[in-house]
Amino acid sequence: MAVIGVSTSHAADAQRWSAVQAQAWYAKQPWPVGSNYIPSDAINQLEMWQASSFDPARIDQELGWAQGLGMTTMRVFLHNLLWDQDRDGFKKRIDTFLSIAAKHHIKPIFVLFDSCWDPDPALGPQHPPIPGVHNSGWVQAPGTKILDDPSRYPQLEAYVKDIVGSFAHDDRVLAWDVWNEPDNDGGGNYAAEEPKDKFQRVAHLLPEVFAWARSQHPSQPLTSGVWHDPDWSNLHALNAVERTQLTESDIITFHNYDFPEAFLKRVQQLRGYGRPVICTEYMARSAGSTIDGVLPLGKKLDVGMVNWGFVSGKTQTIFPWDSWQRPYTLQPPVIWFHDLLRQDGTPYRQREADIFKALTSAPRGVVPASALLPLTDDTHAMNTVH
Repeated sequence: MAVIGVSTSHAADAQRWSAVQAQAWYAKQPWPVGSNYIPSDAINQLEMWQASSFDPARIDQELGWAQGLGMTTMRVFLHNLLWDQDRDGFKKRIDTFLSIAAKHHIKPIFVLFDSCWDPDPALGPQHPPIPGVHNSGWVQAPGTKILDDPSRYPQLEAYVKDIVGSFAHDDRVLAWDVWNEPDNDGGGNYAAEEPKDKFQRVAHLLPEVFAWARSQHPSQPLTSGVWHDPDWSNLHALNAVERTQLTESDIITFHNYDFPEAFLKRVQQLRGYGRPVICTEYMARSAGSTIDGVLPLGKKLDVGMVNWGFVSGKTQTIFPWDSWQRPYTLQPPVIWFHDLLRQDGTPYRQREADIFKALTSAPRGVVPASALLPLTDDTHAMNTVH
């Protein structure tokens, strides 16, 4: 399928990093550990970044809490409509965010596009959360109106080149995640609003987005994380989007909301590509992906770890995905699905905070005993039994 309006010229000197370059870059970084971050008073990317609702004081407070846990990164979503609306103001707010993050020794991973949830984003005041529903206001980027109109793709190209180009050599930025779950069908109750040929459009656009970003010669790596079920070690078994993700990414990223044994299997599948690996989404407590079970494993394997959700707030991701079918309006879930902290900064579970602190204070690849089981007299006795 020919996609009109997409630039097909790739800069000859803008090449994917070699595996050796990627490994050398990773070796210089502190262990990448953190959360997918949005301030607790924002329902989506637009509310986080628009001038009327951008909240540096809250960001400073919340990233201070992250620093206290030993976090070194945050994965943060941008949006093309914000650039369309006020490109200079948007970049100034990104710079402000980076200054706050650097103060707390945190280097964010910026996400340029996202195929999840509401496909009809609109600037301006955002609707309030739908009671009891997970991520009820999150929006896609680009939305259906642009994705369905190839004549507007040059706007996307300009957005990518300007944002990446403006921060291409900024050592406050860890990496660029060019598209979150590109082949996601949206989720929620939005199926009727999705483009009929969404997969085909995204499959054609994704290599171009990599090329647009790479043309700015960033000193930070580019990536897009695989998240589907197939065996990721076999490129021939994957769809066109996944093949692009694994062959164009400088560093390999993935999502996994499963038990520790499934997480380990995924890492083993990706090791064959010879590149650093970062899990940019994990932790769904009731699905088996927990801080206790997965985070120490990631540390041992020297895999970067970025869980979904930091401070519980307007995204309502303490509710599970099935809240779209069964809203939690009468009572909260038995256990939180995502998120680590309450709005006053106290941990949902103190044990989780203790694990973060134990792991982030230990040397690279080292998992101290205190991160595996609480150090009590009974635990000591168990650990000494042979």
